[in-house]
Amino acid sequence: MQHVSSFRRLVRAGLGALAGLLAAFTALAVAELVAGLVRPAAGPVTVVGGAVIDRTPAAVKDFAIRTFGENDKTVLQLGILAILVLIAVGLGILAVSHRRTGAAGVLLFGIVGAAAALSRPDSTGTGDALPSIAGAVAGAVALYVVAARAVPVPALEGQAGTGAWSRRGFLTAAGVTAVAATSAGALGRYFTGRQGRGAVASRHTLVLPGPASPAPAVPAGVQLKVPGITAFTTPNSDFYRVDIALTVPKVDAGTWRLRIHGEGVTRPRTFTLDQLLARPLIERDITLTCVSNEVGGPYIGNARWLGVPLADLLQEAGVRPPSQGGRADQLVARSVDGMTLGSPVEDLMDGRDAILAVGMNGEPLPFDHGFPVRMLVPGLYGYVSACKWIEDIELTTFDAYDPYWVKRKWARRAPIKTQARIDTPRPFARPAAGIVTVAGVAWAQRRGITRVQIRVDDGPWQDADLAAQAGVDTWRQWSYRWNATPGGHNLTVRATDGTGRVQTEERTRTIPDGASGWHSVFVTVP
Repeated sequence: MQHVSSFRRLVRAGLGALAGLLAAFTALAVAELVAGLVRPAAGPVTVVGGAVIDRTPAAVKDFAIRTFGENDKTVLQLGILAILVLIAVGLGILAVSHRRTGAAGVLLFGIVGAAAALSRPDSTGTGDALPSIAGAVAGAVALYVVAARAVPVPALEGQAGTGAWSRRGFLTAAGVTAVAATSAGALGRYFTGRQGRGAVASRHTLVLPGPASPAPAVPAGVQLKVPGITAFTTPNSDFYRVDIALTVPKVDAGTWRLRIHGEGVTRPRTFTLDQLLARPLIERDITLTCVSNEVGGPYIGNARWLGVPLADLLQEAGVRPPSQGGRADQLVARSVDGMTLGSPVEDLMDGRDAILAVGMNGEPLPFDHGFPVRMLVPGLYGYVSACKWIEDIELTTFDAYDPYWVKRKWARRAPIKTQARIDTPRPFARPAAGIVTVAGVAWAQRRGITRVQIRVDDGPWQDADLAAQAGVDTWRQWSYRWNATPGGHNLTVRATDGTGRVQTEERTRTIPDGASGWHSVFVTVP
């Protein structure tokens, strides 16, 4: 009899777990449908994920980027879904005996999702709560109905004629719920895709004008013919992406607007994309670097950018840099997803090629990299300069406002540090004895690279050969012919920038203003 009772509990738990999973599936599917009708970015997984990112300590975010790279957001989403599955199973088992309590638990998560949606910086109002609320209601109803069929099998207890358990009833309820949820999810994906198709079409039909100021010709010899070295120009598909957007914004170029306003702005302006494209554009080769780039890390890339000089727009709006009596010392750039970045006004107006970019390597910006318009400033780490999907520029002061990353203990000002990286040989490689070409890249935007040196083990520093330099705003390749001898060897590199300053040996973390230290790799020569 005890065996029968245990089996009965197991059956109840299994049916309850299935009911909980179906309820969670229903909730997410209905939420996706409503989000597709209201605003795709208001979907519960997206808003809860965004809320988690917002409240995650900077050190943890930095760890996620180091560990998972550009897959950090995928890992977060999978983690959220895994937690939802566990909670759904628990609520489903609870609902077999306490249907109202289980359903109330589903509704509670809807409230959490709605609160997360309304707390997001890109929230457009109470409508953003609808996907989470509608999904939770649908999930609660599904759990209540399906769990009602998950009662014990009378035959197992010798109580035929009581309990009225119906296997067909449970399977019917579960099947109808699954079909309905699947249909809702499919409709949601359709509506979400329909909203994005206008943005995709606007990018596809966009024809970029030629630059009024073309990029200087790239000197012969900037690209060394060394297998394994990073290309001078990074293809768009390979360019690093580091941001907090769980869903890449799809902005329609035809409806996009940029507003310039704030302290010291005597003539506020709002621009359409066509108005920006009608202005004189400049084309420049510029290397971007992420502050989360560890010593020797991959979060750096070089591209040919096309855009509008930002200083021109600011001057036309009446903005003056602090050195000329301007009231604002910080420019706050806002993205369509609510991200805020703060840049020093003095740097933006000191003559460097700070731009609002519309093109990347000869084509409109990819969505991943900020279409239709992004900001970039040579010499500053991306978190204080490279706002993607930009829609608002506000002039203010550093004392008056802390942007997103500054609130999370990153530095207010972040000039890029001098760095060098070994691309080949790779760590733990086993090159043959004899001449081995050690090669890589070095960068010090706004200062340029004048010297790169290599050290083998604890030997003396030896000068590497430098490739041609395209400009002070781009990285520079280098190579060194090493006579490799058998054994294990540590290869270390350091660079000297255009001011004569040698890259520091002091090893620091990426937080608060970028990593420093010499890059080294260990190899074994058989």
